[in-house]
Amino acid sequence: MCTLFVWLSFIFVKAVTVQVEERLRELRVVIRVGGSVVASPINTELISEYIDVLKQLEKQKHEVVLVVGGGTLARDYIKHAKDLGLNEAEQDTVAITVSRLVAQLFALKLNKTATIPTTLEDVAQMLSKIKNKTVVMGGLKPGITTDAVAALVAETVKADLLVKATDQEGIYTRDPRKHKDAKKLDHLSFDDLTRLFEQNKHKAGIHQIIDPEAIKILHKNRTKTVVVSGFKPQNVLHAVKGKKIGTIIE
Repeated sequence: MCTLFVWLSFIFVKAVTVQVEERLRELRVVIRVGGSVVASPINTELISEYIDVLKQLEKQKHEVVLVVGGGTLARDYIKHAKDLGLNEAEQDTVAITVSRLVAQLFALKLNKTATIPTTLEDVAQMLSKIKNKTVVMGGLKPGITTDAVAALVAETVKADLLVKATDQEGIYTRDPRKHKDAKKLDHLSFDDLTRLFEQNKHKAGIHQIIDPEAIKILHKNRTKTVVVSGFKPQNVLHAVKGKKIGTIIE
């Protein structure tokens, strides 16, 4: 009888421990998938892999906001707008529309809805209404890149983590596409991040691992950020689980 009591107590404690651990792992996460990864050109196979990852995160009861960019398609339209003599704000407006089209591909495949939030207030409202579902979005307004959008969303919803899925394995000391001696940085502080990047003015179609405005927002809020290769969607899962991958900024 005593043995049975001990055994049942052990099972109960183990069950409670598992439940507590599960709750501790439930995070509010912003995922930024670069257009250079899924939209340069549109890669439907990779998008489908991301849908599977997002479904796994939903199953684990994480609250997720996905921010996607327009990639080379957006930059092509920026060029067309520029050739037409449109100003930079108008060029950005066109690029934002493209990013929202890419977002709709994700949203329709994942949630069977074409509703894309267009303000930070929309994001917060949708996140509170659709429990265990992913909110998918593109750009917001001219002058703000989708990197900065992701950082602002993380600030607005008080995210525990921001994962940036990009076209490189992480953040390097120099551009690895141009410099063979570039070294990947496994860990960075927010102060290190600010010093590392020299560009400090937004331009339509800007392309670097994390843009200057996003860096300022992340630095201010100290939002833990992990930069990983977006060509392997499973990297996002690893980052959410807290595994050492890519470049961790905290």
